Amino acid sequence: MDFAYDARTEELREQLLAFMAEHVYPAEPVLAQHLTDPARRPWSIPPVVAELQAEARKQGLWNLFFVDKHSTPGDHGAGLTNLQYAPLAEITGRSIQLAPPALNCAAPDTGNMELLAQFGSAEQKERWLRPLLDAEIRSAFAMTEPEVASSDATNIATRIERDGDEYLVNGRKWYITGAMNPDCKLFIVMGKTDPDAAPHRQQSMVIVPRDTPGVTVRRGMTVFGYDDADHGGHAEVLFEDVRVPVENLIGEEGGGFAIAQARLGPGRIHHCMRAIGIAERALELMCRRASERVAFGRPLAEQGVVQDWIAESRVRIEQLRLLVLKTAWLMDTVGNRGAHTEIQAIKIATPRTVEWILDKAVQAHGAAGVSQDTPLAQLWAGNRTLRLADGPDEVHKRSLARRELKQYR
Repeated sequence: MDFAYDARTEELREQLLAFMAEHVYPAEPVLAQHLTDPARRPWSIPPVVAELQAEARKQGLWNLFFVDKHSTPGDHGAGLTNLQYAPLAEITGRSIQLAPPALNCAAPDTGNMELLAQFGSAEQKERWLRPLLDAEIRSAFAMTEPEVASSDATNIATRIERDGDEYLVNGRKWYITGAMNPDCKLFIVMGKTDPDAAPHRQQSMVIVPRDTPGVTVRRGMTVFGYDDADHGGHAEVLFEDVRVPVENLIGEEGGGFAIAQARLGPGRIHHCMRAIGIAERALELMCRRASERVAFGRPLAEQGVVQDWIAESRVRIEQLRLLVLKTAWLMDTVGNRGAHTEIQAIKIATPRTVEWILDKAVQAHGAAGVSQDTPLAQLWAGNRTLRLADGPDEVHKRSLARRELKQYR
């Protein structure tokens, strides 16, 4: 593996860093004002995001997440590899509320676009993928359920039953990201089509337009008290006798579990890429705070314990970055299946390491660290959630340990 960024990556890095400095960082206080504006349409994405998107498209910083197996330049995105995209995603993580959506590189739309590109029919791509690529609509991925342990996807209880030329969908989902946004026009719903099949062949996925009768978005779910309204929140959604045409099936019946795994692999590494940017932002804030504040007659930066936090943070960030880059390289060279061990390793290591760095940054800020005056508290809440999203730590460790032990049997 070559550790140097290639010319294309360097070019995009410089362009993206300039975009962040000139447009994204100045827009952060504007976003905060929009989110507290009483005249704002409930759960809608603030207009500053659309303004940033227009500028990003003009500069060619659009749909960068689409790796070359799905696209070529001018098709879906920039035609980058995972290895090329990794340092760019890290940069966007430094302003996690604004930069990813500004580049149309925000979850859950990224995963849904990749899913439709890889498994969708020509009609599904034209009706749903194209407007998602152009950021004309938003989408949601309805998998997690409140009544079962969704860490084991074979538990999913939502039923998708064939009835003539239609599928009948019944079930209850929650923490469906983006579903509160009125611009969310479709749900990709995972449910059981054949409860009697082998455990990993029971599930299927169907597209359910939001305005389909029987779909009820019941309430927004908070995350450690945050509503995450900046990206459409997280909803509890009820599907009651929802009818969709059989043409809305994605892939084949019984293929839902495999499709979910194909979708989640890139999503996991994208989260980790951005989380490194979050860690860099936290370390920067910690260093600035330590340089400005005096306690017991000396700047915090001269206190040994604070110096230890800063040094440890730098070491841990560099370790994570190398592991994420190796994983991206493996995904490009041997595929997601060949990189399975590394994908799980970064999913375990990255959120907990970034959580440690955020914790120290909060500590260095004192009361300000838990307030709304810095981004640290919300970053901590979002990052802590990553230890549950896309599979909890324990599930990944279990799978990883089994793979290691297999070599000795």
